[in-house]
Amino acid sequence: MAQTSAPPLRKALKRTAPGTKVERELWAAGHSVVVGVDEVGRGAWAGPLTIGAVVIPKDRRVNKIRDSKMLTEREREALFDRITDWCDNWAVGHATARECDELGMSEAQRLAARRAIDGLGVPVDQVLVDGKWDFVGGGRTRTIVKGDASCLSIAAASILAKVTRDRIMRAEDDQFPAYDFAWNKGYPCPRHQQALRGLGPCSIHRLSWSWMDDIPWTGARRYVRPDPQGSLFTI
Repeated sequence: MAQTSAPPLRKALKRTAPGTKVERELWAAGHSVVVGVDEVGRGAWAGPLTIGAVVIPKDRRVNKIRDSKMLTEREREALFDRITDWCDNWAVGHATARECDELGMSEAQRLAARRAIDGLGVPVDQVLVDGKWDFVGGGRTRTIVKGDASCLSIAAASILAKVTRDRIMRAEDDQFPAYDFAWNKGYPCPRHQQALRGLGPCSIHRLSWSWMDDIPWTGARRYVRPDPQGSLFTI
């Protein structure tokens, strides 16, 4: 599915290019390795939670990078190799569906972020995170609301995370065709919900989520994470 070149940029996207204002400020302050981070899959019912991490070069740019949500699947796929060839460093980290159940979503997001940043293989000075929540920590993070639309590092990370996770879910569709993962990527939709009611969950579903309470006839039960204090609670 990879493209040799990205399709022409649609007119609606031409005035929405992310910039490097924040990166340049940090570089000027002496922070050499600035990492953009973004996640995908937090709201899915199946599959991993995935985080992309990107270190962009200071002196070269790649056109057509936008927030992954603004791009079509074809556009994202076409940009993937261009971004990975252009970046100084990049990595993608995952938390599996089981880890999402056992750790809870917040801790799973921290785990996937740590795996992505560790995968860069370089000491990191600063991390730019989309949104308001610092799921990286370590006193080196700057959160940027709508950073995937305004910050080039985060936008690039959003594309790598989204394409990588989508490829995983398309491969899972070969194993579990009834759930239509190639189309819905593990997110809820009518066909996905219908398959769950008829078949129950498969091995890559997140079993701690409340939708498990709505499929009582399959024998599958909602996962309950043990409370460290000794009691049990439902996530």
